[in-house]
Amino acid sequence: MTHPPASRNYSEQQAGSLRAGDHLILPDGNRSAEIHRVDVETDDFGTPAMVLATLSGGGVLRIAAGSLVRVTDDAGAGTPASDGGETGPVAPELPASGPSPAPEDAEPVAARPDATGTDATASDTPGPDTPGPVATGSDAAGPGNTAAAAVVVPPQPVAPPAVSGPSEADLALIPAPDGTPESVVEAAAEAHPGAVGVLLLSERLAKGINTKSGSCLKDLSDLAHELFVTLKDPDNALAVADLLNVLPFDGNPDRWASVEASLALSSYICRQLGQDQRAGIYEKLLRAPEAMETDPFKARINAKVRQRSLNEPNLYDKEIFRSIDNANPDAERDWRLLRLEALLFLRAHGGSETIGTAELERRIGNELESVRA
Repeated sequence: MTHPPASRNYSEQQAGSLRAGDHLILPDGNRSAEIHRVDVETDDFGTPAMVLATLSGGGVLRIAAGSLVRVTDDAGAGTPASDGGETGPVAPELPASGPSPAPEDAEPVAARPDATGTDATASDTPGPDTPGPVATGSDAAGPGNTAAAAVVVPPQPVAPPAVSGPSEADLALIPAPDGTPESVVEAAAEAHPGAVGVLLLSERLAKGINTKSGSCLKDLSDLAHELFVTLKDPDNALAVADLLNVLPFDGNPDRWASVEASLALSSYICRQLGQDQRAGIYEKLLRAPEAMETDPFKARINAKVRQRSLNEPNLYDKEIFRSIDNANPDAERDWRLLRLEALLFLRAHGGSETIGTAELERRIGNELESVRA
């Protein structure tokens, strides 16, 4: 094993502090590679758990976030890597043209000629359509040749395209609003002049509906639920909900929570009205953000976390029982409304591995009776 020149400097740092452009010493301790991109995976509690370092020459290193790694100031052969737990594929190793030189006359890898007389650099990695290195001449393995075989990193799989929002065909099945968003809210309020909850929400929304405002989206979603759950008005509830249903996922989970609740409610209403095709569109839009992750590893992790949340939903049983024990009907109703939203969300996903659609329909019916009483 060759050792780096004495002039090469390195430093230790935690894997979580790695950045693009750093030259990371690889697990074999003899080489370093430039980091092209750094992604951090968190555990279910939001704590950084795994660092994915994509190398410029190809390959990905998976490193525990708390591990100590060594970085050098330049590319080329590095010092032995720390035993901080790095695992995964590494960058390609170039075939040597003979026995390893002594430390004092070692040439930098970037300037060492290969067997054909051309300069080979550490970043010369085979592309998707380029065959891997073929050992010929002095590069062929044999008794007098101690050169290591080249390690070729396969190309990364092609990621699926990101979903930017509803398609035109999907939106065509959702009726356009009758007038401005403010007029839709005003018409719903005029249909129920004695409903205090609708009046309060409509007065706030009448000042202007801004779809970039999270509080405005929450008011629209609450108004749609109030119209359907309390006042049994599915038509106006759908009209208000459709102001949210056509909005694409913008990457903000807080704003999307209101759109998500609106889509789940709209799906259930349409199922009850026999409009299954329209309900299917709402359910498709509800699941659209799930297909936006382009990294295959992240997509698999997200799918597992999502399925776990569907199988083990929070239905607020303890809170509801506590409210019943304390004889607090207002608090009980508020918790039951939250349980109803969770059940509607599960129903829009077609149920889960633990709760089927028939059971969900029964539970949703029970909650509607309870909150309407």
